[in-house]
Amino acid sequence: MTALLLDVGNSRLKWGVLDDGDIRRTGHIAMPKIRDKGLAVLTTKLPRRVDAVYASNVAGNSFATRLSGVVGMHCNADVHFARSERRGWGITNSYRQPRMLGVDRFVAMVGARAEVTSACLVVDVGTAVTIDALDKDGVHLGGQIIPGVDTMLSSLSTATSDIPAVKAAATPSSGDLKMFGRNTAAAVRAGAYNALAGAVDRAFQSLKSHSRGPVIILTGGGASRILGALAKEPLHRPHLVLTGLAHMLENAQ
Repeated sequence: MTALLLDVGNSRLKWGVLDDGDIRRTGHIAMPKIRDKGLAVLTTKLPRRVDAVYASNVAGNSFATRLSGVVGMHCNADVHFARSERRGWGITNSYRQPRMLGVDRFVAMVGARAEVTSACLVVDVGTAVTIDALDKDGVHLGGQIIPGVDTMLSSLSTATSDIPAVKAAATPSSGDLKMFGRNTAAAVRAGAYNALAGAVDRAFQSLKSHSRGPVIILTGGGASRILGALAKEPLHRPHLVLTGLAHMLENAQ
């Protein structure tokens, strides 16, 4: 079976082609570019014929409808959307209303569980940063949602009069004394990076007190910004949601 996998986020749309159990031909495109120029800028990059299209979408129902029509016609296949379930693929959802858990979070946990069977933190660094805890049995213990680096930086310039607009650095400082900025822009960046790293480190310590040998699995477009700043070395899995989609598709329930 050949399947097109789509991870539709707030900032980027990622894709990959599942072929004989492996995810190949991965790529991504900025969501603002799609909104400005239409879905044709996406379909020119996608295969023409696949057996199935499976998507995780957090961009809203209207975008899902457009995506389903355009991509379905381009690929000559129906587009199916993953949903957060109460239980499935080794994950037990902790939300009282399971569908209220963001589907990207659920699918990322499925991807994590497909690789790691110990307790773990699933950290997705994007426009927002989500931190979800799983115990050794795959039970979701709950999660956190905090602003991503760019969101923090823009909120400070919007909410204050003296802090200028600051762009994220391509290579963040490590966790030594370089974390202390010597000008306002550097201080703002350092605060944002270390707020995220500190949140992940604290969540890890909390999970460690509950479970033995937890693992941190890091994904998302901004993962590289905190990759070297965590107290515990994480597993970096850039295509974790695509991996989860592949696992769900290959192990249909």
